[in-house]
Formats: sequence, structure tokens, C-alpha cells
Amino acid sequence: MTTTPETTAADQAAVAALTQRVIAAWAYADADSFADTFTEDGTMTLPGLYKKGREEIRTYLKDAYADQYKDTQVTGKPVDLRFLSPDVALLLTQGGVLAAGETEVSDDQAIRAAWTCVKQDGDWYLAAYQNSPATKALPPPGTSS
Repeated sequence: MTTTPETTAADQAAVAALTQRVIAAWAYADADSFADTFTEDGTMTLPGLYKKGREEIRTYLKDAYADQYKDTQVTGKPVDLRFLSPDVALLLTQGGVLAAGETEVSDDQAIRAAWTCVKQDGDWYLAAYQNSPATKALPPPGTSS
């Protein structure tokens, strides 16, 4: 972990805890709590999806929890945490979506993610979240997928 001289253990714990807040919100299909981990203008980028702002994220997840993510869980663990300044951190995680009854993330659902975290009014939020498949490689240049 890279820290700045002004970084505190409490800030490190609060940034890492964002993953647990997301996991808990997902466990209860709580789109409000999930969206509230983002800044007001935060962005969420998933393969084939881009949502900007808490309200777009909230609306997307309300629908997704009733459809494609119904009865799923999400898991993730930090693999790297870097503070770029006292109020900005980059958190890298690995994890994925668990279908009902699964205890391990399948290769098709495994992801790696980058979380750009910012401190606002003493609390840590996601300014941007982006994930990519962990096991699917891009085709070599000059070839089709």
C-alpha cells in the first residue's frame, strides 16, 4: 500500500471498507445503499454499461436486482490500495458475482476492478468504479474476437 504522510489508519480502513459496504448492499438487493457509496456525480462502468450519478446507478440496480442479478451475491477483496493524496485513493480489487448456491466465483463472472475513492466532508465515497473480466483476454492485435 502506498500512503502519503497525511494518510491515517482510519482513512485506510474506511477506503477498504467500501468493498464491504457494496457487498452488504448487494446481499440485501439494496440499490439505495449501493448508490449511496458513490459521490453525487460518481460513475460506474461495467462491460457494456456506463452510468453517471447516484440516481442513474440506483435506477439501474433496482432493475438489475429484480432481473439479471436476482438472488445473486457479490464478493471482492482488496489487492492494492494507493493514496494519491490525503483525499484521493485508488483501490484495486478482485472478485465477482456469485449465482444462487455458488460459493466460488466462476471464471465467467470473475472480475478485477478499479475504485477511485474520494474523501468528502470526512467520509469516503466512490468517484468512479470500473470492472473488467478477470479471465478473458483481449484478442491479439489484428485478429477478430
